[in-house]
Amino acid sequence: MYNAGKYDVVVIGAGHAGCEAALASARLGCKTLIVTLNLDSIALMPCNPAIGGTAKGHLVREVDALGGQMGINIDRTYIQSRMLNTSKGPAVHSLRAQADKKKYQFTMKKTLEEQENLYIKQDEVIGIEVEDGKVKGIKTKNGAFFECSAIVVTTGTYLKGRIFIGEVNYSGGPNGLFPANELSQSLLDLGITLRRFKTGTPARIHKRSVDFSKMIIQPGDENVVPFSFMSGDISREQVPCYLTYTSEKTHEIIRENMHRSPLFTGDIEGVGPRYCPSIEDKVTKFPDKERHQIFIEPEGEDTDELYVQGMSSSLPEDVQIQVYRSIPGLENCEVLRTAYAIEYDCIDPTQLKLSLELKNIEGLFFAGQVNGTSGYEEAAAQGIIAGINAAQKVKGREPLILDRSDAYIGVLIDDLVTKGTNEPYRMMTSRAEYRLLLRQDNADLRLTQKGYEVGLVTEERYQKYLNRKENIEKEIERLKKYVVSPSDENNEVLRNIGSSEIKSGVTLYELLKRPEVTYENIKDLDKERPNLSKDVTEEVEIEIKYEGYIKKQIEQVEQFKKLEQKKIPPYINYEDVPSLRIEAKQKLSKIRPENIGQASRISGVSPADISVLLVYLEQIRRKGEK
Repeated sequence: MYNAGKYDVVVIGAGHAGCEAALASARLGCKTLIVTLNLDSIALMPCNPAIGGTAKGHLVREVDALGGQMGINIDRTYIQSRMLNTSKGPAVHSLRAQADKKKYQFTMKKTLEEQENLYIKQDEVIGIEVEDGKVKGIKTKNGAFFECSAIVVTTGTYLKGRIFIGEVNYSGGPNGLFPANELSQSLLDLGITLRRFKTGTPARIHKRSVDFSKMIIQPGDENVVPFSFMSGDISREQVPCYLTYTSEKTHEIIRENMHRSPLFTGDIEGVGPRYCPSIEDKVTKFPDKERHQIFIEPEGEDTDELYVQGMSSSLPEDVQIQVYRSIPGLENCEVLRTAYAIEYDCIDPTQLKLSLELKNIEGLFFAGQVNGTSGYEEAAAQGIIAGINAAQKVKGREPLILDRSDAYIGVLIDDLVTKGTNEPYRMMTSRAEYRLLLRQDNADLRLTQKGYEVGLVTEERYQKYLNRKENIEKEIERLKKYVVSPSDENNEVLRNIGSSEIKSGVTLYELLKRPEVTYENIKDLDKERPNLSKDVTEEVEIEIKYEGYIKKQIEQVEQFKKLEQKKIPPYINYEDVPSLRIEAKQKLSKIRPENIGQASRISGVSPADISVLLVYLEQIRRKGEK
């Protein structure tokens, strides 16, 4: 083992969490090393070739608002973009973009290569060295020792990865790559609790073997909304996706071969994702459903590989071919890559602080699928926070903690750290109590100031944010003052949009609260309208239309903040708290919440326990004053 140098921060793994962590740390001025098993797998998309989706789009925009890279990268490499859930309210509107898979990877790799303070190394990390409860460095398979002050572990699904295809199983990482077989033991030796999770991916098929005439075309949106607040007009000619469905024949083949699926034979021990089930799971758990949606998605512009979304499977290869060819349009499909399930080691995330630092080892952070999550977006969201906080640790500064009222990122991390997860965790809008405040359209208004204060947001981004914020505020104030008279001409405009006439002067602000009225359809009533960008006018309209609901949520947040601000001393011994139930003592001792709000969200801790704890903390405070 030779000494290969000293770094401030070392990031283990270069997937979506690793890329954000390394970029954040380096941009904050820390000498950062990122180590990956294979340089060609940087920012790899081993599953679906897309970024965003319901709630996931929110996470990407939040990463971007903090100064992250994922949003910029997908804006540069997308081939189709859609805003989902537009028939519903703005709280659940979510962006999703198909990526050119290889371009996405190479563009992110180039960003890492050009980043100042960032060094890249292809090697396998086999051990983490700790001394006196603090990280000391990492050991690699090539015989190197890298000294460092902080480590971010972002190993994805590589830890003791095992591939399952029917009766066949073997040691392997995603997409035909090698697994990382030695690091798990090092984590166990450090006293870290590991668990076994499972995920999977569908087959890839050849474009020339597909009959698209039997499918429904799925075009992109005409008006493309970028993920990044830094991107301008990114419109382009888009590549279509296609929709087809499973058939009764599909279900019949699956049912007849269920005994050959490792999911049902017990060969797979790991717990799979509930919200991204395999086709075997769907057929078994929803026997009355006659068909399931299948989306055919291109993997890029320079390849004929197609991703078959909705067909994740671990059935034997021969059965998979039969199953795929029973689907309308895929009767003659050529399978290029077989679907598989992958089982891997991850940690119990309740061992982490809200900063994503391990509770009992200083300077050791974890982010991404190794924390029990699923999805590129959830990984990137944790990655940027872990990267920021690793840099903050090195500099002796306070960590950046986002709470549940700040961001979906705050909800994600709080859920993991406070409640843990027994299955791969997927972000959903329903997980956020304050989702009307945490919309994807206002991520910059919520988070860019925080990113700037930390030092990650550039001056250019910050000025852009201030300008947008000022334009929104000024326009809302203008609309409050602009009075529309009840003239025949004005009432004619209102009648034409299906709105009732006005009998006296009404402000544009009040008119916009009517459900049928939009900022766009009352432009003829607004003779002084300034030339504002669409993102600004949409924000103005949302703020006005949902003002009452937003105010109620702000009041709820104020109550929430009161509990979050009641800090629990780190030295507290819950066994000493009188009248606290045994279960509560055990759970509180394990999670060690940082405040009363977090304590109240721990499963097994009742409101009565919280009351007891509040009394005890007040007693401690009074003793301290004496």
